[in-house]
Amino acid sequence: MVSLLPEPFQEGARRAKEMLKGMAVGGTLFEELGFSYVGPIDGHDLDQLLPILRTAQARATGPMLIHVLTKKGKGYAPAEAARDKGHATAKFDVLTGVQQKAASNAPSYTKVFAQSLIKEAEQDDKIVAITAAMPDGTGLDLFGARFPKRTFDVGIAEQHAVTFSAGLAAGGMKPFCTIYSTFLQRGYDQVVHDVAIQRLPVRFAIDRAGLVGADGATHAGSFDIAFLANLPGIVVMAAADEAELVHMVATAAAHNDGPIAF
Repeated sequence: MVSLLPEPFQEGARRAKEMLKGMAVGGTLFEELGFSYVGPIDGHDLDQLLPILRTAQARATGPMLIHVLTKKGKGYAPAEAARDKGHATAKFDVLTGVQQKAASNAPSYTKVFAQSLIKEAEQDDKIVAITAAMPDGTGLDLFGARFPKRTFDVGIAEQHAVTFSAGLAAGGMKPFCTIYSTFLQRGYDQVVHDVAIQRLPVRFAIDRAGLVGADGATHAGSFDIAFLANLPGIVVMAAADEAELVHMVATAAAHNDGPIAF
């Protein structure tokens, strides 16, 4: 229909058509970027989803974005009700959803960090903690249970977690930005520009540092010392054992002269 209009009106009509289409079904942004857009689709309806995936695989001639909507834990009440549980689960009780983790004689580094941070926060109300959708994996579920109003989960947005922490530090707070080592790579630009260059005292508590084994290659934090230690004014620490980690949390809480990472 647009092509039937007089040429001076075609561009305006095309834009109006895209706007109305975007309001009705969405996806025009991706089409402007050169993607074929399909969706939104109910990701729990396999009778609808699987034929679309097969068709996309067979007929796609360029990049395609398939917009699938799902609900966390759909159909399993314990997973639906638990905001941050059910990720990378071990064996669990089907009725309650409680994971059956093997008992350990020694606490994990994550738990030692959480307990140490709670102890410091009990003495200093400026201490706050930030996570990017990983409260359970970084120990902030424990900190959040003790200090819910001083715990911030920004979602899967490591860049925002770093800049948000920088803003808190600029405002006089003592932010502990807790992120997996490999995930911090996504926020490296913010670490450089928003923290290091500003010499803001953001405390980076880096989980899954080094060769962590069970979490696989994507979670092995092999590069954090290299990409952090070259930044101006940053202090980088690496705990040899649990006792050193406790001292490093206390050191980080007291450190106000630029960023510190451990």
